[in-house]
Amino acid sequence: MGNAMKQRYTDFNTYLRNQFGCRVQKITLDAGFTCPNRDGMISTGGCIYCNPNGSGTGAHGKGISITDQIVKGKQALKRRYKAKLFMAYFQSFSNTYAPVEKLKKIYDEALSVDEVAALSIGTRPDCVNEPILSLLESYTKNYLVWIEYGIQSVHNSTLSVINRGHDFRCFHKAVEATAERGIKICAHIILGLPGEDRKHMLETAKTLADMKIDGIKIHLLYVIKGTKLEEMYRKGRYRCLEQLEYADLVCDFLEHLPREVIIQRLTGDPHPEELVAPSWALKKRENLELIKNTLEKRNSWQGKLYNNSN
Repeated sequence: MGNAMKQRYTDFNTYLRNQFGCRVQKITLDAGFTCPNRDGMISTGGCIYCNPNGSGTGAHGKGISITDQIVKGKQALKRRYKAKLFMAYFQSFSNTYAPVEKLKKIYDEALSVDEVAALSIGTRPDCVNEPILSLLESYTKNYLVWIEYGIQSVHNSTLSVINRGHDFRCFHKAVEATAERGIKICAHIILGLPGEDRKHMLETAKTLADMKIDGIKIHLLYVIKGTKLEEMYRKGRYRCLEQLEYADLVCDFLEHLPREVIIQRLTGDPHPEELVAPSWALKKRENLELIKNTLEKRNSWQGKLYNNSN
């Protein structure tokens, strides 16, 4: 990712380097959590785009401990990126969906490993409460702490279509409860959700821009095997975004976000063996280059339209 692109949006790697003075890499961890949208608490089907693996690595199912996952991750990331410090990233399913005592044991194990300087927790806004947020707040004294809330869209009609299991108000309440605790907040959004057009997606950008959000991950909606979305796609009830269309939408989205919001991701990383469509979703480097070129062609940048539109 070149300097030209970094100047046009506030990227996560630069943010971490500024925080720690060195290269910091995330290590993706699988702690064996589940999700209330799958275990029957809310639903058993999950979101329409999520398969039973829940974006996990499968490490927990193979009996690999959190410590061993981190040690293995450190070795690989030191070789590839010359990373000096690491962020423990609990990604798979909903990583606050357990009693607070269990959460503390798992998080403590991760933070006890040498060179782990930060913690990131991926979860749902309906899976946090005051005790859990207080636990995360307690780590902020010694570590950088992020919580990543999946919201995907601010439109309740869309959240219903994708079987999200919560509404936008739930997300808003979680952000309010988290914001004053020294915990950084990252919102996950998806472009190309069923029934949404450019106007819907930019309304999501504008709404999040005016909330207490520190970071955003932008994902492409891709179709993976074993999901309700695959069924919709094969029946002709869902059309994937085209590559150029997606790049334009990402740039549109960035233009409406304040410059201080940290962009953690611009597209997703589907597992090749699980991907049904679109095939271009696997071309991450090409997709990032296309977004960069689109911003340059427009002479645009993150926040360009923020003051006007918000």
